[in-house]
Amino acid sequence: MRNACQLALFLIATCALSTGARAQNGTEAMASNYLLAEVAPTANLPVPVEVVSCKNPAATPLSRFWELEPASDCGTFGLRGYRPISLAVVGSDSVNTAPSSPAAGHTGSFQPYTTSETRINLSVRTKVAQGLLTSGSANRLDSLWFAYSQQSYWQLFNADLSRPFRATDHEPEFIYIFPVESALPSGWRLRYGGIGINHQSNGQSLPLSRSWNRIIGRAGLELGNQVSVTGALWQRIPEDSASDDNPDIVDRVGRAEVTAAWTVNPTNSLAVTVRHSLQTGDSGSIRLAWFRKIGSAADNGNRSSLRLHTELFSGYGDSLMDYNRPRTVFSVGLTLLDW
Repeated sequence: MRNACQLALFLIATCALSTGARAQNGTEAMASNYLLAEVAPTANLPVPVEVVSCKNPAATPLSRFWELEPASDCGTFGLRGYRPISLAVVGSDSVNTAPSSPAAGHTGSFQPYTTSETRINLSVRTKVAQGLLTSGSANRLDSLWFAYSQQSYWQLFNADLSRPFRATDHEPEFIYIFPVESALPSGWRLRYGGIGINHQSNGQSLPLSRSWNRIIGRAGLELGNQVSVTGALWQRIPEDSASDDNPDIVDRVGRAEVTAAWTVNPTNSLAVTVRHSLQTGDSGSIRLAWFRKIGSAADNGNRSSLRLHTELFSGYGDSLMDYNRPRTVFSVGLTLLDW
């Protein structure tokens, strides 16, 4: 863990020094856990803005992402990005060759997996309703979303094992977002609160089945043009012992998550995500990420969605199969954000 943190600090310092130009307005918001601030309003209260497009450049990144006001509304039932959509090459310090769980009958047989593999992330969402509690408001628009995310680890380089998919996690969820405009000390602004219900499973049968259901509360803050902080706190929905695949998952993966993201300049962004169980010391994870914009999109306000993505993860829960096994993972790949 210490080596991983040292490597992460070196990565951040290298990125910041090599791209340390002063931040400018007009940079992109990151998807889901990697939202970054762009445009800070000059007043504490939002001002209605004429709608230019549903990706209104006058709106803040959190407002655009969650469509917190009519001026940033993209309507219902259109597809949006949620978490990063990515393809990455992965190297790790270990791989789970015989997954296990404290639940009876949940220990898999040995498989000669390799520590080098690829990771594929897919994630989309759609707004299914809006204006439920803010109907008629000129400055606020609440919303109900459905999202689906999927992460797969593919043993692409393991020809001896016929290049199998080692693990695939499926994560559908409903999310309700309520807009907030509250000034906080030191220039911070609370932008939204929300609550949702989340299911995550790997779609496997015994002995490899892993799953859990959660109620998740969330909130998001912004500071100026560059920084956002989002947080989530969850409660697992209890299951009876006969159907619980992973009884100790909250003590390993965690009960809370905080993500801080910083737009270094229009080309480079950094993010850190920390999870913890809030009880045991041996739990949670840290994830550090660097995104570098590739190309441009002149017809979309120079808001290219393609990124070179470098990431370091250390801890529990890199996948459901690894929920109770610590692992350090370094990855490099391409990512779509805010499309």
